[in-house]
Amino acid sequence: AVRCREHCPMLPLTHKGQGMVQPPPTHRSFSMKFLLVFDFDHTIIDENSDTWIVKCAPERKLPNGLRNSYQPGHWTEYMGRVFVYLGDNGVKEDEMKRTMTTIPFTAGMIDLLGFIGKNKELFDCIIVSDSNTVFIDWILKAADFHKVFDEVFTNPAAFSSTGYLTVQHFHAHHCAKCPKNLCKRKVLKEFLDKQLERGVSYTQVIYIGDGGNDLCPVMFLKKNDIAMPRQGYTLEKRISQLAQSLSPVQCSVLVWSSAIDIMSYLKLLIKE
Repeated sequence: AVRCREHCPMLPLTHKGQGMVQPPPTHRSFSMKFLLVFDFDHTIIDENSDTWIVKCAPERKLPNGLRNSYQPGHWTEYMGRVFVYLGDNGVKEDEMKRTMTTIPFTAGMIDLLGFIGKNKELFDCIIVSDSNTVFIDWILKAADFHKVFDEVFTNPAAFSSTGYLTVQHFHAHHCAKCPKNLCKRKVLKEFLDKQLERGVSYTQVIYIGDGGNDLCPVMFLKKNDIAMPRQGYTLEKRISQLAQSLSPVQCSVLVWSSAIDIMSYLKLLIKE
């Protein structure tokens, strides 16, 4: 397994893309600000929100024909069909919401999000997820964590006039490594570029995830950044394989099994 490479928490400030010619705006001079990028399923919550919704289906399962209709790289289309099936079977919005808000958070995550919430002046926080806006919104608001996150990038969803949940692709992209509807690297790059235009650059980007689709953004991270893959999940295995094939990721790597591990690192970072 890949473990954290030795690195000093007091890393030098980097004003990415600004060079040394033009100093950063004086009101932000030498401010330490960290960007936390979270995946959602199996990272913030300890389940997959899309498969959890099946608990609303008759007998809590989907018919074989529907289950077998999934094609790799086309999960969003598959979920669209699942939502049609639920709507056809009379499953209403309030029942879906009740079911979704029973999803457990990952071990230590409630403490971690509470800690970040108390230190928002140091941490900008975004979610980049292949779930959807409706599910994430319900879950975060029910636990009163929606204010911790500055932005949520995920597939847009809404209930139609007939009460059916519909979901669309987040964006179009040209990345061969990612599912058709979402390249998390593109989302992260565009967010960092937009922030830089507003005079915000980050001392360090910390990426917290678990899945195969988190590898693309992790490979975009720089030497000063840190990837935090969840122990025993696909992302950790992929990062490990890259290290073994002698093409390791540029950033540091710290594996976590409880979100308390992440909180310990953040406390070290801000010298609490």
